[in-house]
Amino acid sequence: MRNQSRYLLLLAALLAVYYVACGIYLNQLGYYSQEALFYVEKTKIILDGLGNRLKVMGLTSPILPFYTSFIFSFRDNLYAPLIASALCTSLLFFMMANSLIKRVSDLFYLLVLLVIFLFHPGILYAATSGKSIAIILIFFFLFFFNLLKFYRSNTTFHVSIASICLVILIFCDYKFIWLTLFFIPLVLSITIQSLNLSEQESIFRLFQSFNNPSLRRKLINKTFALYIILFVLPLACVICYKLLNLTHAQDLNYFTESPYATWTVLADKLSFDQLSTGTFHQLPETSILISVRILLFCPMMLVAIYLFRNSTYQILTLITPFAFIEFLHIKYDKVFLAHEYYLIFLVLSLLCILYKIQTIKNQWVLKLVVGVLTIVQLYTGFLFLQNSSIPEERSFIAVALNGKPDAHEVQNRNLANYLNRLPEDSHILMDDAIAYPVVAFTKNIHKLTLPYQEGVYLSAIEAPDKYDNYILLATDKNEVTGFTQLNNKYVAIIEKSNSALKLRRVYETDDWVLYRIFDN
Repeated sequence: MRNQSRYLLLLAALLAVYYVACGIYLNQLGYYSQEALFYVEKTKIILDGLGNRLKVMGLTSPILPFYTSFIFSFRDNLYAPLIASALCTSLLFFMMANSLIKRVSDLFYLLVLLVIFLFHPGILYAATSGKSIAIILIFFFLFFFNLLKFYRSNTTFHVSIASICLVILIFCDYKFIWLTLFFIPLVLSITIQSLNLSEQESIFRLFQSFNNPSLRRKLINKTFALYIILFVLPLACVICYKLLNLTHAQDLNYFTESPYATWTVLADKLSFDQLSTGTFHQLPETSILISVRILLFCPMMLVAIYLFRNSTYQILTLITPFAFIEFLHIKYDKVFLAHEYYLIFLVLSLLCILYKIQTIKNQWVLKLVVGVLTIVQLYTGFLFLQNSSIPEERSFIAVALNGKPDAHEVQNRNLANYLNRLPEDSHILMDDAIAYPVVAFTKNIHKLTLPYQEGVYLSAIEAPDKYDNYILLATDKNEVTGFTQLNNKYVAIIEKSNSALKLRRVYETDDWVLYRIFDN
């Protein structure tokens, strides 16, 4: 077993190298995810910025993926998110493969797992885009893995570990806090099942428990204990983090609502606006179709549910993520579901199969079904990315297949290259709420006057000639021009307040205009 783990560790290391190589290749073709560039920009501020960086260090969200990326920024900031996502994906493979070989010695299932991690477009997207998807999948896997272990052993230690995993999952993607809503009724079902009763059906077990004072007291105590173990830690951590935001940003929800704290504010708006106002049209994500789309993306989920068919509360556990996704679609009705919310079902289905594999007698039937569905899922994974509602996900496939980078990213990089060629004593006023891709490609952040330098930045907006030589403004064509003061309206306002101030365009793209400041 020890030798097998060593071989798996070597295989995971080779996978990480494979992912990094693919990611660098995509970067050279011109693909960068917005999340990765956001982390790069914040890392530059923390390492090289001038002024108060504590707010950036503590309130950048999602905080755990950002810190994971930050760890690998010792050499090249631009590749740090890529390295982090590649290593997290290979770690997920090692964890799943290691759990598999402890239960079955058949190499077929290990081969299936390897094929998925080598060729599934969604997994490759998670590993090579520099996004936080991989770390989310790790703790989603650990959360449900420990719940399944609790069902088997009835040991609350596994619930405690699941609670810790849930906390980390929430700090990787705050939307997962809504997952707790659907475990509140499920805990009662779990508690009823854990009682030592002669009845097998849950409804009769509940009836028997409530009609027996001793069992009723035991049921209430155990249910309450599970609620405390599972939910108190996530609730306490979220409250503490919100208070931290209130203390340093005067806003409890700063980490979810400010474009300076999280990249998702602009990304969510753009993903909907570009689809609503653009020429690209497709079938909308109506609520009734979400679960069907998930099963089309991951038909292996049907196999997972079938394997747990004899346990009602375990099937309810597997159905909980479906309810969670439906809830997200209703609550965030202006935002399309990101690919990570489909990938969690791929991970969950693989977890269920590796967990129940040793109990299946007709192994050849299971192998046939799993093998066929693996091939089907490689194809559906490609189709879902290629036809995604989110432009960034479609761009990933377009760059990988055609080598055609996104025009906006090309312009951002060209603008950053121009800024890099300016004299070292130049100072440029810009707003990184929307210009963080430009900042990420800029080599010397000391040239830039940014909002984290609160006093200097506010003064520079009112009197730019006293602090800066250049101003970067968003054009009317820029899709997020409404999120900043530094747009075309700023020129008329500043020239009216200071008639001696002269601005001259020195560089222009579809999204940006760089002005040189002259003070007569």
